[in-house]
This record gives sequence, structure tokens and C-alpha cells, in this order.
Amino acid sequence: MAVHTWHTKIVSLEIKESKPMDHKKSCFVLSLFLIASCTAISQLGTWNILNVRYKWNNNWTFFGEGQIRSLAFYDQFHYYEYKGGFEFKQSEQLRFALGAGSYQTYKEGGNFVEPKNNDEFRVWPQLVLQQKLGVFRVEQRYRAEMRFTSSGYRNRFRYRVGLSIPFVKKDSFHQWQFTINNELFFTNKEPYFERNRFSASMQYKPNKLLAFQLGYLYQFDYKINDETGRDFLVIGCFLELSKKTQSSPK
Repeated sequence: MAVHTWHTKIVSLEIKESKPMDHKKSCFVLSLFLIASCTAISQLGTWNILNVRYKWNNNWTFFGEGQIRSLAFYDQFHYYEYKGGFEFKQSEQLRFALGAGSYQTYKEGGNFVEPKNNDEFRVWPQLVLQQKLGVFRVEQRYRAEMRFTSSGYRNRFRYRVGLSIPFVKKDSFHQWQFTINNELFFTNKEPYFERNRFSASMQYKPNKLLAFQLGYLYQFDYKINDETGRDFLVIGCFLELSKKTQSSPK
């Protein structure tokens, strides 16, 4: 009995003494994780989006968007674009759009270093197909770009496929949505393949009019002459307005 009691006290002492060590180890691991996360974020470029849509009626929508990008964390800004256009909604599964805009690419190594790598005006028709698979939403986007660049006229064709999962429904809309996309870029001249772009993001809608996006984007370029960079932190703000009718509340 004495031996057993002595052994029990030793085990109890070891357990009590191990708790502070476990706590210190947990703090150390958490600190390493936070340092690694901050370091990883600081290595990312930034991809900032402001998008505004105006719904004229159930079929027609007008849109405008501005983007500014950097190769470091809010430093070495090297690219911006602004564009606008209109969209026609044929059905819940099919939409057509026509857009145009200015796309400006600067040299690397600083903020808007000149001379520019590319000064471009672009016109692009677009087709979007959507369908639901249970709780998932699948989107396919086809875009043809007519590019008037500082190096001459070029064509480019883009195909994007995306999968989104909406959740946390509030009233008639979902507050949260997780989305992954992958997009391929092709031309009609060598090299026919130009770029692959992958992104994953989370979107939060506090109400029907406003949405915020936070995500990660990775792209691989092959002999491309416009915006460069591999890893980006994506931050977006999306505003959707609509035409007021007599039946609409003030």
C-alpha cells in the first residue's frame, strides 16, 4: 500500500508539472503559426477590386469595375484597370455581356515605374452558363478579348470554370459563399497557351446590396506581355443597385 501510494503521488506530481510545459508549448506553437502566417501574407501581392452593378430590370444590368494590383503587400503597385459594360440575362442559366476598358501595366521594381510594359484598350463579349448541382453552383464563363495593345492588336480567349457553395441563408439571400475558380488563357498565335489562373475565396454579404470578398489567387504565366505576378491576396467590394419602382419601399 505504501509503495502504491508513493507511486500515485509521483504520477500526480508529473501530471501537475506537465501542465505548465504543455501551456508553454502551445503558446510557442501558436506564436510560430502567427509569425508564419504574417510572413506568408507579407510575401503576397495584393489584388483589389471595386465592382458596381446597376440592375435596370429583370433582364438588363449595367456594370463598372476598377482594379489595382501590387507585387508586394500593398507595395510595388504595377497594374490597374477600369472597365464597364452591360449584361443581358436570358434565363437563370444563361447570361450574355459586352464590356470594354483600359488595362495599364507598369514595370516591376517600384510603384508605377515607367515606361509602361503595356498600354491596352480591350473589348470583350462574354457568355456565362450556370447550373445547380444540389447545394453546389457550377459556373462556366467564355470570354473573347479584342486587345488593342501598345505592341499591336491581339486576340485572346478565356475559359473559366467555378464551383461555389452558398450557406447561412438570411431572408431571401445567402450571407456566406465559398468559391473556387480556374481560368485558362489562349491566343490564336504562338504560344497558344498564355496563362492559368486559380483562385479560392470567401464572400460575405451583410445585406442584398453589399458584398465583401477575401481570397487567394495564384497564376502561372507563359510568355505573356501584360500583368505579372504569381501569388495575390484578393480583397473585393461589390455593390449591387437596382432601379426604384413605384412599389419599392423608400
